[in-house]
Amino acid sequence: MPTTSEYVHCARAAAEAGAQVLRRRWGQGLQVKSKQRFDYVTDADLASEKAVLATIAQHCPGQAVLSEETPADLARAQAEQGPLWVVDPLDGTTNYIHGFPHVAVSVALVEQGVPLVGVVVDVTKGEEFVASRGGGAWLGGNRLSVADMAGPEQALFMTGFPFRHKQWLDPYMELFRDVFVQSAGARRAGSAALDLAYVAAGRGQGFWELGLKPWDVAAGILLVQEAGGLVSDFQGGAHALWRGDIVAACPGLHGWLQGLCAGRFPDFDGV
Repeated sequence: MPTTSEYVHCARAAAEAGAQVLRRRWGQGLQVKSKQRFDYVTDADLASEKAVLATIAQHCPGQAVLSEETPADLARAQAEQGPLWVVDPLDGTTNYIHGFPHVAVSVALVEQGVPLVGVVVDVTKGEEFVASRGGGAWLGGNRLSVADMAGPEQALFMTGFPFRHKQWLDPYMELFRDVFVQSAGARRAGSAALDLAYVAAGRGQGFWELGLKPWDVAAGILLVQEAGGLVSDFQGGAHALWRGDIVAACPGLHGWLQGLCAGRFPDFDGV
């Protein structure tokens, strides 16, 4: 069984392999297909995934992979046991299609139901966010730490709208208003992986969203936790990776943000 450092090396190599593919394809003509309404996949997603999975297979042959574009047929118990690679070969596909420079490759290794290793590479900026359980979160040679605050008045928050589940839009907009009127601002940039990495890097104090998948958040959850932040689902539980609803924030504001989310979605129990 590989060591944690070997898993980190594999995750970094895999994420960078996907990012290189996406950089080469940036601004070129894309073949775009609709997976469902408002949810797209391009030939660039698939090419990135091919590079990521090939790199994982080279370094860690035979290990299971759960990827956005070719989800594995894994039982929940098997997936939670691990080791399981959880991959998003292009987080921010709509941004990529339109040339909006906020896209990422996310690669994580999950064992015993929790992320052990996580890497998020910002494709256009070249930033590489790396975390390992107990080893901290890093951007280049700099260790990351959340920017803690005791109150929301000067805090910046990030979110994403539930584009796959527009039936939740009305209470979600009320939740957005709750945060917006009490804080310095809220941003929706279109990549959950990068939003979580930014919380870890202290570029904002919190992130919330629902309707996500494990590949959207696996690496980002570990980045936030290893940078000293707190992560939960909307109800305050430890099931954000699998439920699809997530609250990630600095310690001083997590309870406040989680309470707002639970207040607007009191009966939400995942997707």
